[in-house]
Amino acid sequence: MTDTVEGFLDRVRQAWDAGDARRYGEQFAEDASYVIFLGDVMFGRAEITATHHDVFTKWQQGTRMVVKPINVRAVDDTTTVVVTAGGIGTASPIAFDKFQTYTLRNHGDRYECVAFQNTEMSGRAKRIYNP
Repeated sequence: MTDTVEGFLDRVRQAWDAGDARRYGEQFAEDASYVIFLGDVMFGRAEITATHHDVFTKWQQGTRMVVKPINVRAVDDTTTVVVTAGGIGTASPIAFDKFQTYTLRNHGDRYECVAFQNTEMSGRAKRIYNP
């Protein structure tokens, strides 16, 4: 395995910043689950990619992403769980306002996400992560 958690997160961020739904979707497994903070769920890379085409061309067009790992745990030789603080926006700097959990699987020489959960931060957490 030559990939790193930071390398995976950087690919996700770069794809988001570029508004590239195809490249964004490629970071997720064919059978991935993807839960957003609004309470919707997507299943599979194809649905994640299609939905993000609309995200990038309508609701979040021109936004950039910040993401910082705050907890990384290897579950076994092929699975790593990563909790991140993240945010999207157009301001500079972009505030952290969400927690994400990525369940990553070794896929050849790189990580792919098999399950993603996005949750809005509480006011207390926002104060901690945005000093």
